[in-house]
Amino acid sequence: MSSPLPRTSRLAAASALALGLVFAGAVAAPAASASTIYPPSGSCTTSPTTTQAGGTVSFECAAETFSSEEAVTITVTGENGAAAEIGMVRFAITTATGAAESEADGSLTAVDITLPSDATGTYNVAAVSATSAGGTAAITVTGADGLPSTGLDSGTTLGLWIGGGALLVAGAALAIAAGVRRSRNSR
Repeated sequence: MSSPLPRTSRLAAASALALGLVFAGAVAAPAASASTIYPPSGSCTTSPTTTQAGGTVSFECAAETFSSEEAVTITVTGENGAAAEIGMVRFAITTATGAAESEADGSLTAVDITLPSDATGTYNVAAVSATSAGGTAAITVTGADGLPSTGLDSGTTLGLWIGGGALLVAGAALAIAAGVRRSRNSR
């Protein structure tokens, strides 16, 4: 009769077996989970990536971003994003949302997005479906000079300058009044 393995040998054998099962599952898992649930970064794009207020861009996603022929929800978020038009539909909500259907290869063909006429800053466009995290892209709104439009112009900042000047004058008046009071009290 052979002697049983020492306890440390049994523990080492059990650990090796458990690690082998874990690694075998990890190696087999990529093939089993090679789905479109998490498409690669940059799978959706806008063209062009910059436009002027009221401009139209095309939003599309690469093959295998979604499952075949499934419903895809497209949202546009940004300042006054509710006024964005996705396809030919205009929405009166904070974030504009539209619907499309993926192609047989899981791609999303170009969908036109028209930004509002008072668009400023950056707009985020996202596409998701029931089986996929989808993808996102950004649109930067530029002014007539081609520089990004941040939403502030000379008309908007004029009020800030006037308010700041009034605060400065009030602070100077308080400082003078405090100085006069100190000089009267010291006499």
